[in-house]
Amino acid sequence: MRNYKIDELDQKIIALLSDDARLSNRKIAADLGFTEGTIRSRVKRLEDENYIRFTAVTSMAHMNTPQLGQIGIHAEQDKIRDVAEAVAQIAEINAVIILLGRFDILAIGLFEGLQDVHQVASNRILDIKGVRLVETSLVVDTVKYDNRIAKIMSANS
Repeated sequence: MRNYKIDELDQKIIALLSDDARLSNRKIAADLGFTEGTIRSRVKRLEDENYIRFTAVTSMAHMNTPQLGQIGIHAEQDKIRDVAEAVAQIAEINAVIILLGRFDILAIGLFEGLQDVHQVASNRILDIKGVRLVETSLVVDTVKYDNRIAKIMSANS
């Protein structure tokens, strides 16, 4: 449970950093009309309380044929959590989400190509104890994908 509740100033800081995480505390302070020390302490508190995190996001442009894939997984009901944790250990998988709906689990990954998607889905995920069925969906065109903002959750969430 977080001890700190964000206020309007924190929200403005987050909005500015979401547009450009490299903004200096001095620039943010000037833009918002506060001292650099106030902004520095607010940014540190937002980081300490896990409201923000600074990280480098890699670009798909460095890959020859990047393939964003989603793998829907049907699992035995009493093994859903175990299957999700096993899938999360696969290096090519970037997100594992337990769902209500068509699938029990959704795994999302960025792959070098179609062969890699097939290898992970058919040979690695399907071999996990408790997996009943996998179904892949491949991205053919991206209309919008904003990787600047992601929800940060603690391991206990």
